[in-house]
Amino acid sequence: MKIRRSDRLVDMTRYLLEHPRTLVSLKFFGERYDSAKSSISEDLGIIKRTFQERGTGILETLPGASGGARFIPYMLKEEAESFLQRVVDEVNDESRLLPGGYVYLSDLLSRPDVLRQVGRLIATQYLNQEVDAVMTVATKGIPIAQSVATFLNVPFVIVRNDSHITEGSTVSVNYVSGSSTRIEKMELSRRSLKRGANVLVVDDFMKGGGTLNGMKSLINEFEAHLVGMTVFAEGEFSGNRLVDDFTSLVKVNAVNPNNQTISAEFGNFINTVFGSGMEK
Repeated sequence: MKIRRSDRLVDMTRYLLEHPRTLVSLKFFGERYDSAKSSISEDLGIIKRTFQERGTGILETLPGASGGARFIPYMLKEEAESFLQRVVDEVNDESRLLPGGYVYLSDLLSRPDVLRQVGRLIATQYLNQEVDAVMTVATKGIPIAQSVATFLNVPFVIVRNDSHITEGSTVSVNYVSGSSTRIEKMELSRRSLKRGANVLVVDDFMKGGGTLNGMKSLINEFEAHLVGMTVFAEGEFSGNRLVDDFTSLVKVNAVNPNNQTISAEFGNFINTVFGSGMEK
């Protein structure tokens, strides 16, 4: 049955949003809506223009028999700054202060609206890079990794501090905790990564960088490649960090346990990403 154009546009948009970075052929859409390729091409032109005007993402259209359309999500600088300002305002709450200079973030990272924007924002940084997997460490980084992986349309893998029988054989590394200087261990199933994979590391919070450095070592053990490292929040640290090639969405500059105050601001993400010509 022939479908009205308005209905077709709605369904095509939904399909593209749910299948980011996937090449969808004109033939597929033509058969799905019983429509000519010329009509589908016109519809994709409308969607492409709207996505660009609204800052939703890029809709690549590829000509030829094997061509089609591929939706690549991103976020504009203005929207990114607005979102991060709301996050900073929420982090600047003295009730979030925890012992040891840590900040309570679990409520933010359990909210679908925040996670969706975090995933889209981090995916924007790696817009033009090939990513095969997103890596994080259990447990609080898991929702971030899942959100980022959704927008990049790649698997996410979870590093653990102890092995589970359901993981099968594992690869393990010892690493130095940056904040406590203790020697700790992390493990990852051998089935999780392929040799030569391009891996993006994400986490919820970083102080000394020991956990990120441990995951970096684990990636090397798999003979894979580190694409980048991004954390939701970066805490103040007085010593020498074990990593310096990372981006952070939020930075907690000062935590005073005596008078229960927190001072948070933008991390280096905005300047690193949008200061390098990526603004659309």
